[in-house]
Amino acid sequence: MSRPHDLPHPFFHFGNPFRMISPKGSNLSKRLLLLLNNFEETLAGRLKKLNPKDKDGVLSLSWMKLAMVSLCETHNDIKTLITDLEHPVCDWDEKWIDAYLDISVNLLDICNAFSSEISRLKQGHLLLQCVLHNLDSSSSKQFIKARSSLDAWRQHISSKNPRVENCSTILNKLGESLDLPKVKNSAKGKVLMRAMYGVKVGTVFICSVFTSAFSGSARKLFDLNVDDKYMWAQAFTGLQTSINSEITNLYSSGRFTALKELEAVDTSVKKLYPMIQDGVDPIEVEAFQNSVSDLARRAEGLSQGLDLLTKEVDGFFHVVLSGRDALLCNLRESGTVSDPKLGCKVVEIVQS
Repeated sequence: MSRPHDLPHPFFHFGNPFRMISPKGSNLSKRLLLLLNNFEETLAGRLKKLNPKDKDGVLSLSWMKLAMVSLCETHNDIKTLITDLEHPVCDWDEKWIDAYLDISVNLLDICNAFSSEISRLKQGHLLLQCVLHNLDSSSSKQFIKARSSLDAWRQHISSKNPRVENCSTILNKLGESLDLPKVKNSAKGKVLMRAMYGVKVGTVFICSVFTSAFSGSARKLFDLNVDDKYMWAQAFTGLQTSINSEITNLYSSGRFTALKELEAVDTSVKKLYPMIQDGVDPIEVEAFQNSVSDLARRAEGLSQGLDLLTKEVDGFFHVVLSGRDALLCNLRESGTVSDPKLGCKVVEIVQS
């Protein structure tokens, strides 16, 4: 893993554990190769769809929504693959189980952090509603209240969310452990670990983009090096280069956020603030009214986009949670889990 402002270092500290199961020259059966190729082709297609055709699409809330939908679909594909492989959990190596449980619990923490930040941004919408309400009147007292609400919004938006800041620590841990356990004497296990590698790479990248967007820092981005033997490698590299480059450029230009809709609201706020600070000149009444209308329209666009993104983040949370729950249930049924606390983890996460 390398990051834009850090010294690069290789992911595979002990060599690539998947080199032995490349489709070329593989000893996998035709059926297993078909399952693997279908999975990787589907993943490649999803990554291509996420690559914006123009830079204006980078880090819009609609793109983030699509990215989260893509993650949900890909994680569901892993569940389907496990079923198609006819490889029950009781036959899994203990290291695979530990890896899956570790990844899933970290992803649940990340989902909770993202939900927390979206809720914080939506709270800012209430302040903007107060601004717009007070600007319905031409009273100087109402203008003072509007200025106060704008000041509060600026302060609220510029504050940092410690839960989002902690996502970088979690993602660093996941990134450094991309090299999943080696597989011996199990063709099905090799297919599963290779597929899980693809899911993990895509998940870490997309979550790093979200973390960068929510934290206002390009330093949160990851630059993942993927061997081009994977069918999805080219699509992933193209997506990563496109997204990371544009986000870095946005922050380099002085923008406090890479979120398109939030930046639009901030632009309207900056335009409107001096007007209500100095009082509206009769000559500027039309310009003032247009600025208020622009703020109302952009604030509503931000609010609606956040609502849609909330739904998809919640959906991803439940996809991960249901997969974790199913694994734990299977382990308990097979008698693999001897520690009863493992069976309580799902309940504890839901309640937190």
